[in-house]
Amino acid sequence: MTILLPLLLAYLLGSIPSALWVGKLFYKTDIRTQGSGNLGATNTFRTLGKKAGIAVTILDILKGTAATLIPLFIATDIHPLVFGVLAVIGHIFPVFAKFKGGKAVATSGGILIGYQWPLFIMAVAVFLIALKITKMVSLSSIILAVVFIIYITIYAIFSADYLFMSVIYLLALFIIFRHRANIARIRAGTEPKISWM
Repeated sequence: MTILLPLLLAYLLGSIPSALWVGKLFYKTDIRTQGSGNLGATNTFRTLGKKAGIAVTILDILKGTAATLIPLFIATDIHPLVFGVLAVIGHIFPVFAKFKGGKAVATSGGILIGYQWPLFIMAVAVFLIALKITKMVSLSSIILAVVFIIYITIYAIFSADYLFMSVIYLLALFIIFRHRANIARIRAGTEPKISWM
């Protein structure tokens, strides 16, 4: 039981539906009925505006960070990355929102802050550069996932941190899989583009 409780806490942290709660508390709106219906930062930006989008992005990032840092506060031999992955699973399948969540980009970034924060800076830079060029949040997220797959493969050769490599592979595949509908729209030329960058 003492082993399971920290793991459950990580999942529950990830399950906090930031977009849903921000929408309902401050905008009297169920974001699941707006835009794409997705419980993530991108749909929040599109349907509720920049302030709400920024707030949800920060909250979703912090979920991944908080979960990854659980071993600092609760004595356990379980690797911090395991807690981070459970937070991502919670974000994708949140118990507080009928197991229909977001696409886990921000929460995955939060894991990087808790485990190797310089990589978070790298991730933000890659994402923003891709967004500047493509004007599509979804495609920028996919590009970020691919870049990190390439980077972590090279990194693991020199560091032998194969667990970290495996987690990055898993998170990248999560992100790409969750964007499969976006990929279809990108190919069809119907994916929405941002106008503010």
